[in-house]
Amino acid sequence: MKLARRIALTAAVAAACLAAVPAGAQTTLSMSVWIPQQAPFVQHALVPWAKQVEEATAGRVRVNMLPKAVATPPGHIDAIRDGVADVAFTVQGYTPGRFVLTKVVELPFGGESAEALSVAYQRIHDRFLAKANEHQGLKVLSVFTHGPGAVFTARKPVARLEDFAGLKIRTGGGVVNDLGVALGVTGLMKPANESYEILSSGLADGVFFARESILTFKLGGLVKHATLIPGGMFNTSFVLMMNEARFNALPAADQAAIMKVSGESFGRMAGRSFDSSDAKAVETMRAAGVEIRTADAAFVEQIRKATEPVVNAWIADAGKKGVDGKAAIEALRAESRRVATAR
Repeated sequence: MKLARRIALTAAVAAACLAAVPAGAQTTLSMSVWIPQQAPFVQHALVPWAKQVEEATAGRVRVNMLPKAVATPPGHIDAIRDGVADVAFTVQGYTPGRFVLTKVVELPFGGESAEALSVAYQRIHDRFLAKANEHQGLKVLSVFTHGPGAVFTARKPVARLEDFAGLKIRTGGGVVNDLGVALGVTGLMKPANESYEILSSGLADGVFFARESILTFKLGGLVKHATLIPGGMFNTSFVLMMNEARFNALPAADQAAIMKVSGESFGRMAGRSFDSSDAKAVETMRAAGVEIRTADAAFVEQIRKATEPVVNAWIADAGKKGVDGKAAIEALRAESRRVATAR
């Protein structure tokens, strides 16, 4: 009798313990972020995405944002590939020569909306670019871009191509470096988080940035002139990425759940964040007395002609990777217009 009761009690305890264990083992993914964690993009894109991952996987997968970045901004590609952290975003152009096809979204005059262009970029990436596997060793969760690139200077305004002469401008890698050369500036390739230092020290005369970056990197007190280019003088290609082995180790259901809230979904959310921050940045700059001008048709045409060789060079480089670059550009622009119209 005692033995029977003991066996029954043991069985009951075991059953209770099993009932307390979640149906699927919980996985915590570490996310490294190299921009200020209070930046609008972090708070309105990365943080909500982390919550969406947890909800989509019914709590089986959680994303933990680390208190400090595990690498320099350019070092995040290798850090995620090598498993130093599980998830991060970065700019492909920070590692020159490594990514060619992602430059398609960085070419001039991509459009006025980061949301529309980001959604279009994801679709064109899947259709034209992914097959080249430039992100080898990484799981691409999403590709996206910021709003239209503009010119911000500390001392003199830029209203004509000739005004670029002699300026030292911070650029972020990728196509924007090539554009700087074509426009006649001395380019300083630096990660975005070094912009305050190089502007405040006088090392740079200005920056090529999206509008929101003036707020994110607290440049409002340093920038005195802004020239907005209709359609954008450039954009920047970003990737939200995960260690490939870590992703592949997840159950198929959790992989599918993560991808459902990534890709186009994340690109749309990130783009909306950038668009909203762009509008706020313009208001803040105006209130601070920054002289804001919009490039006229003549200046836009100067930029178009000066940068045409950059576009043609990318088309040729894409061809070497087996991609019809001209078709990819046309498809990206057309898709961006469709998305913008449908919103």
